[in-house]
Amino acid sequence: MLKIGDKKLINAWAFYDWANSVYSLVISTAVFPLFYSAITDGKTVNFLWMKWDYPDTLYSYALSFSFLVVAFMSPILSAIADYTGNKLKFMKFFCWLGGLSVISMYFFEDISTAWVGIICTVLASIGFWSSIVFYNSYLPEVAHPEQQDAASAKGFIHGYIGSIILLLFSLGMILYPATFGFDLSIPDTILANGNEAEITAALESAKDAASLKAMRISFVMVGLWWIGFAQITFKKLPNNVHNRKPEKDYIWKGFKELKKVWYELKNYPTLRNFLIAFFLLSVGVQIIILLATIFGSSELGLGTINLIVTVLLIQVVAIFGAWFFSRLSSKVGNLKAIKITIFIWILVCFSAFLLEKDLPNVDLYFYALGGLLGLVLGAIQSLTRSTYSKLLPKTHDNATYFSFYDVTEKIAIVLGTFVFGFLIYLTDSMQWSVLSLALFFVASLIVLSRLKKTEHVR
Repeated sequence: MLKIGDKKLINAWAFYDWANSVYSLVISTAVFPLFYSAITDGKTVNFLWMKWDYPDTLYSYALSFSFLVVAFMSPILSAIADYTGNKLKFMKFFCWLGGLSVISMYFFEDISTAWVGIICTVLASIGFWSSIVFYNSYLPEVAHPEQQDAASAKGFIHGYIGSIILLLFSLGMILYPATFGFDLSIPDTILANGNEAEITAALESAKDAASLKAMRISFVMVGLWWIGFAQITFKKLPNNVHNRKPEKDYIWKGFKELKKVWYELKNYPTLRNFLIAFFLLSVGVQIIILLATIFGSSELGLGTINLIVTVLLIQVVAIFGAWFFSRLSSKVGNLKAIKITIFIWILVCFSAFLLEKDLPNVDLYFYALGGLLGLVLGAIQSLTRSTYSKLLPKTHDNATYFSFYDVTEKIAIVLGTFVFGFLIYLTDSMQWSVLSLALFFVASLIVLSRLKKTEHVR
């Protein structure tokens, strides 16, 4: 068995980001939202014996529900995993749940099967985020404190590279379906009797149908990629680092462990205050990630190609950003590096507030904003994860502590979604909602500024 600090073990751990990040990019951010909008646009979706005249609302509620489930479930599962020594088994289960759910999105074909897309969206989200709980908890068990910044950044960099590769291939299929063998034939009657306009319209319709089929194929590819490459990680990660034997009545012990950790946080004020700062900045970070493309589409009127280019730009720049801030943190310290990223996030919020649909070259400004966002996207996620890991007390219950970290993030997403949506309702504009997120970043910066430095975090 590989020992902590071994490069092979760290690389295997980081490779799970390569496996699962295709879900974040292709399913959560790029392809599936476009597919869902194309199928449901202007239509009513029947789901749970209700008619949804605004399908985007249903999709948003589905994601919110999945985050609530994960927020409730992950601390319990983590505590159970710590008490039974089956952390790796839990991680595998949720990986398979997420991957198979994504593959099942293929059966979402039209408005009548929209329920398949919604259910798979919920299950895939639960699978992804729950597996991340266990993945994150392995960091202090695969890398020493002085290695954790680089290891965390390596994971995000692997993730960005892998997801970009699959997204580019998927977009190739979607934009040029004929090149990949998708059927673009049109009815013989139109070819024989239709005029030029009718033939052109039929050809465009066939291309649109082929592009939608290519999107469904991409869902299958994401699931296979996720499950397949995850096996590399699973072969190297240990299952029971601390050689714990399963205890009886461990489910109730899991609840007791949660209560114990909650009270223990009072004894670690630096760790507790860092969680508060992380909660505040996560409200802004995660909502911007989830709604950036919607903002560009609805508020600025940008087309699909513009949004796809922006998404790719963010991913590419994020690779450099994660590497750069990892190096910076080794020189100036974790806290100062995180503060710098927060300043840039605040700048992103104010810049987005100033953008308007009628602004000349608004697409170029949006690209620039995407580049700025990418610079700090991977950086802040990587740095907060490694900083939290360094602040943990010496314990065998890393999964339980990391579940608090993940629950904090999920509750922040739920709060941020509500605030964002409520301000849209009040102002009929996303711009004021984006500006409000700057307040959360400012509050996080204030809390971080009062944080005491430790042996490993400065």
